[in-house]
Amino acid sequence: MTDLSFDIKSLETLLRDKKDESSDEEDQPVKNLSAKLGPGSIGPKKKESSESQEKCNLYTKKQSKDIWDEDEVEAGAEYDTTDDPRIQPEYQILFKQKLSSEELFLQMGNKTPATSSCEDMVVKIELPGIEKVSEIDINTYDKFLDCRTSKYRLGLHLPHPINAKTSNAKWDAKNSVLIVTMTMNREYDFVNF
Repeated sequence: MTDLSFDIKSLETLLRDKKDESSDEEDQPVKNLSAKLGPGSIGPKKKESSESQEKCNLYTKKQSKDIWDEDEVEAGAEYDTTDDPRIQPEYQILFKQKLSSEELFLQMGNKTPATSSCEDMVVKIELPGIEKVSEIDINTYDKFLDCRTSKYRLGLHLPHPINAKTSNAKWDAKNSVLIVTMTMNREYDFVNF
């Protein structure tokens, strides 16, 4: 019997591929491509170069001595001071729509009373005791309004981004109110208009 088992072993070595070293099929790598597919193989393959670029960017950020990134700092934060003795004036933020006669009387347009249908933002700043426009210093930025006088100081973070170049201001001397009208510049305005 030992001779028969020896013959079977020698026959097995003759017939076996030289590439196949193990006799177990489970140990063999999967040759079928569809067996390798899974949820991770859906979509484009990730590039290794982008990972190395991210590592390089993180390294350069670590080399910088900045505490915050630029997107973390709110616009107009450089104008905020807590030690300014001037009073913050009373103000109102209003929204304004441009309506045609069809939209106003026949309600045929697609505008609603919501602020998403408004084109302009109006800020009314009450400045009692100020008599001349020359005493007021006003600047508008994308998301910040800065108004200063000798008595008052207003640094206002706006609720929506605006177009600073098209902003205008009117002085109502009778009521001592500065009316600033700013055109809003929102990301999805093309949907509403």
